[in-house]
Amino acid sequence: MGIHGDPQKVKALLGEHTAYVERTHLTSRQMNGRLVRKSLSYSKRLRLLRAACSWEDWVYNMIRPVKTLRVELAASYGQPRWQAGTPAMAAGLTDHIWTIKELLTTVVIPTLINTE
Repeated sequence: MGIHGDPQKVKALLGEHTAYVERTHLTSRQMNGRLVRKSLSYSKRLRLLRAACSWEDWVYNMIRPVKTLRVELAASYGQPRWQAGTPAMAAGLTDHIWTIKELLTTVVIPTLINTE
């Protein structure tokens, strides 16, 4: 997930560190072999690279739990202490971790966000 908007507000929120960008790039390279140098996984066509990158984004945001986004549950004996979370859950876009089947069968209608 990216942060978009006024560059000054983004700098105030994140600082001027490149660690966030580098971490995002590393995760993308680990999940998408087409982004790795000297790889047998490559795209002959730009449209296929875009499709692979879109798939990686959807899987990362909707399906893959991220340890730093887990939520602590109320203490109860014999129950899990943490609930796993995805970036989409943290952003309030969904209330559960999706399955591959759910991702493949859901129709998403794109909408314009910034209509300035």
